Amino acid sequence: MLQRLVILDFAIVEKVEIDFKSGFTVFTGETGAGKSILVDALAFALGERADAGVVRAGAERAEINAEFLVEGIPEFARWLREFDLEGDDGLCLLRRIVDASGRSRAYVNGRSVTLQQLREAGEYLVDIHGQHAHQSLLKPAMQREMLDGLAGAEKLAMEVSEAYRAWSHLMKARLQFEENRLEADAQRESLSWQANELSRLAFDPDEWEETLREHGRLSHAVSLLEGARFVLDVLSESEGACTSGLSSADSRLASIESFDPEIASIRPFIDAAQIQIAEAVHALRHYVDRLDLDPESLQALDARIDAVHSTARKYRVPPHELPALLEKAKLRLLELESAGDLDAMLEKESSARRHYLELAGRLSEKRQEMARQLSVGVTESMRQLSMAGGAFEVHLEAIEEGDAHGKEKVEFLVSANPGMPLRPLSKVASGGELSRISLAIQVMGSRAQKVQTLIFDEVDVGIGGGVAEIVGRLLSKLGCDRQVLCVTHLPQVASLADWQFSISKENGRSRAQLLDAEGRVEEIARMLGGVEITDTTRTHAREMLGI
Repeated sequence: MLQRLVILDFAIVEKVEIDFKSGFTVFTGETGAGKSILVDALAFALGERADAGVVRAGAERAEINAEFLVEGIPEFARWLREFDLEGDDGLCLLRRIVDASGRSRAYVNGRSVTLQQLREAGEYLVDIHGQHAHQSLLKPAMQREMLDGLAGAEKLAMEVSEAYRAWSHLMKARLQFEENRLEADAQRESLSWQANELSRLAFDPDEWEETLREHGRLSHAVSLLEGARFVLDVLSESEGACTSGLSSADSRLASIESFDPEIASIRPFIDAAQIQIAEAVHALRHYVDRLDLDPESLQALDARIDAVHSTARKYRVPPHELPALLEKAKLRLLELESAGDLDAMLEKESSARRHYLELAGRLSEKRQEMARQLSVGVTESMRQLSMAGGAFEVHLEAIEEGDAHGKEKVEFLVSANPGMPLRPLSKVASGGELSRISLAIQVMGSRAQKVQTLIFDEVDVGIGGGVAEIVGRLLSKLGCDRQVLCVTHLPQVASLADWQFSISKENGRSRAQLLDAEGRVEEIARMLGGVEITDTTRTHAREMLGI
C-alpha cells in the first residue's frame, strides 16, 4: 500500500507531501490544477520514462519519493532479496531523480537500480489505469495483452513467441536448404574433392623445409664434387701440389738453418701450414666419398616440390597456408553435412513445432478460462452501469497453425442493447458506452491483480448521473480490500470515497490538501456546478456525503 508520496519540482508542483491511508481515496479539483500530475509523478517513481521536460521551470532537478507498506507481498520480498534491495521490515522506498539535463537516477531502499529494476518493483506494488485506457481497448493487440495479463500469462505468452520464432527459423532454414539443395550438393562435392587432394598431398611445414634443403644439395652435387676434387689436386694430388711444395720448402730451410739461427724460427710456420693442409685434404677426401650422385632421389624431390607449388598456385595461397586451407575445407564440409542432413533438419523442425504447440496449448487453456470469467464479469458490470441487456464476450478465433501470439486471435465483442448481435468493440460502442465497458473491464481486471494499490486516472470520463454513482460504488467496493486512488471530476464518485484530496493551483503551483468533512461539502458542492456555491448545492453535497 502507498503510504507516503513526496513530489519536488515536478512539472508545476514545487513541493507536495501526501500521506495516504487504506480504502478509497479521490483527488478532485479544477481543470488544470494538476490532479493527473500526481499520477504522472507516481508513474515516474515507478519507472515511467521521462525527460528534462518534467523538471519544474527554474529548478535544477525533479525528485519523487514513494513509500510503500509491503507486508503480505511475499513475491516482492523474494524479489528484493534476490537483488539485495531489502530495507526496513514491511517498508519499501522508491526514489527517482531527473536533473535539468535529462539525466535520470533510480533507487530502491536507498540502493541504486536500473530503470528496468524500478519498473519490476512497481509491477508488484501499483496498477495504474489511465484515462485513455478505453481508446487502447480498440486495438486487438491491447485486447490480447490485457487478457494475458489478467490470466497471469504474460511470461508464458513471451515463451510462446520465442518458441514460434525458433520454429519459424528452423522451417525457413529447411525450406531454404531444399531450394538450394543442388547448389549445396555442388559445393559439398567441390569441397570434398579439395579436402581429398590436400589430404593426399600431406603437406608438412617441417618436411617441406627439409625437402628444399635436400633438393638444393642434390641439384648441385656435380658442381660440389668437381670443386672438391679440384681443391684436392691443388693441395696434394697434382704435380706442384701444395703439400709437395711445402715439404720441399721445409727441407730447403732445414739445409740452411745451420748458417743462420734465425731460419729456425721460420720453420714452425711451414710445419703448421703442412698440418692444416693435411687436415683439409683428409676432410675433402671424406666429403667426396660421402657425396651422393643420386639422380632418382633428385627426381623424386623435384616431383614433390612441383606438386606442392602446383597445388598452392591452384588454390592461390603460399605453400605454408595449405594445412590451414585443408582444415577450413574440412570444417565447411562438416557444416554442410550437418545443415545438409534433411532428415535431421526435419526432426529439429518437428521438435520445435511440438514445443511451440505445447506452450501455445497451455496459453490457450489460460486464455479460455480467463475469457469465460471476463465475459461473465464484464457483462454483469455493464448491466450495473445502466447497460441493461448488454453483453460482453471475449472471442477466441482459432488459428490453424498458430502464430507468434498463440493459437488464437483475441477479440472483444459487445452488444450494447438487448437483441443486438455481438460485434467487435470498435464497431459498436459509443464513446460513453466504451468508457463504461472499459471501466468494467478494468475493475474486473483489478480484482484479478495481486497488487495492493490501484490507481484510476479519470477513467469515468463520459459518464454521469446514476451511472456515475454506480461507478463510485464499484470503486468503493474495490477499496474494501485494496487501496484505491482515483482522479475524478464526478461528485457522485468523489462522495463515495473514504478520503478526499483537493488539488488546487496557486501562483502557478499545485498543492494538495486532505479535506475534512466541511471541506468535502464545499468541494462536492463546487463539483455539482454553478458559478457560486449556494446553500442548495451544499445541502445536496451533504446528502451525497451522508452527513
